[in-house]
Amino acid sequence: MFWNALVAGALLGQSVNAQNMLRFACSQLTIERADPLVSPGLAPAPHTHQIIGGNSFNLTMEPGTFDPAKRSTCTSCTYSEDFSNYWTASLYFKSPENGTFQRVPQFANVGLQQDGGMTVYYMPYSAVNNKMTAFKPGFRMLAGDPMSKKNNRVSICHRCLGNGEGFAPCDNKDTGELPAKYCPKGIRATIIFPSCWDGVNLDSPDHKSHVAYSNAGGLGTPKCPSTHPVSIPQVMYEVMWDTGRYKNDAWYKNGKQPFVYSFGDGTGYGQHGDYLFGWKDDSLQKAMDALPTGKCANANCSVLKIQSAKDSIACKKKQQVVEDIGKDGAWLKELPGGAQVTY
Repeated sequence: MFWNALVAGALLGQSVNAQNMLRFACSQLTIERADPLVSPGLAPAPHTHQIIGGNSFNLTMEPGTFDPAKRSTCTSCTYSEDFSNYWTASLYFKSPENGTFQRVPQFANVGLQQDGGMTVYYMPYSAVNNKMTAFKPGFRMLAGDPMSKKNNRVSICHRCLGNGEGFAPCDNKDTGELPAKYCPKGIRATIIFPSCWDGVNLDSPDHKSHVAYSNAGGLGTPKCPSTHPVSIPQVMYEVMWDTGRYKNDAWYKNGKQPFVYSFGDGTGYGQHGDYLFGWKDDSLQKAMDALPTGKCANANCSVLKIQSAKDSIACKKKQQVVEDIGKDGAWLKELPGGAQVTY
């Protein structure tokens, strides 16, 4: 929100060039129980995800052989050369009255046009001398841990909109947990990925070991660890959950709140994000090289091809495993997959 002012404060003490970044909208591609990163080929996967990006998204996207840029025919993202896939867990409202579930809809971030989905950032926080290495075909990674019961606010956080906004992403006014108060303008969930790479492996068994944070898990600095010396774009997701419609003072008392992620997490600590690279040819590297020049910033990068919001919104994919995941306000007796709610 009001990102130009936010960046100026968040990057205080860093170079002016580092303030340039890609920030763009991606509309919803599909919502289903699919996860080709953590549970490839499993139909359905254990819990519901909301997915954006290239329409070649599949249950099994084989590492090293599956190239979204070659197999996709459209993308739900602003930049038409970005066929990457990005996904996170869905959010549900659990009725305090009868225990049924309703999937919480999403809305567009400030100043962006999109149908659900989320805002994606590529940020040069770990760049040294303006040099940054874009991801290679086959690259993939995971941020967060669905099994976590620990507060990791610096990289997985929630902002209560309309009831105490913060400033920089995941600052001390945000919470690692889902806010235990009514948020009239919704909840913004933020997921921050690592900004350093080992320079060798495109993936790892846990989808994390080949990358590292340069700043204790938060927004990066130009100081990558020796084990992961290569500066890569720091990817960040922002998901806007339309929780303002769930207004009842009785639901937000004594530290309680009525929302739960699709894998049964009622704390919010286990929210996570998956990333599967799919930019066409060397388009992302061109964009990263252009950031210091001022030719490339936010959703207006002259070295990339920009498609209309209408075209990005039109890019959809049918569920590969057809089931009711709570479409259009429908109520469910249990979370898809039967996950039990824990706090």
